[in-house]
Amino acid sequence: MNGMLLLDGRTQSVIEESVPEEGVLNGLVSFFSVFADPTRIKILSALSVSELCVTDLARVLKMNQTTISHQLRFLKGNGIVRTERHGKVIFYRLSNDVVGEVLLHGVEFLGY
Repeated sequence: MNGMLLLDGRTQSVIEESVPEEGVLNGLVSFFSVFADPTRIKILSALSVSELCVTDLARVLKMNQTTISHQLRFLKGNGIVRTERHGKVIFYRLSNDVVGEVLLHGVEFLGY
């Protein structure tokens, strides 16, 4: 091919406009990194059903509370979950339904 461009000018322009700029690109990388850990996927799956406290998450997922708390801090720091305090108990929920939809699309993509 000797470096020949096979795209027409219009297609090339559309592609160039479709590639995210640096700020958006960094945000996308950060967002999708949330899904790169099995524990976080389990937590997000549970929270897509109901808001839960750390104790309930640990019980349902059969994991220790320290691990759950660590991942919830990560998820909260990335804006994926939000909290609501009820007395002494903090409940976690997905910050946006889109997170659950991304999980669902991933499962659908894999054919499950």
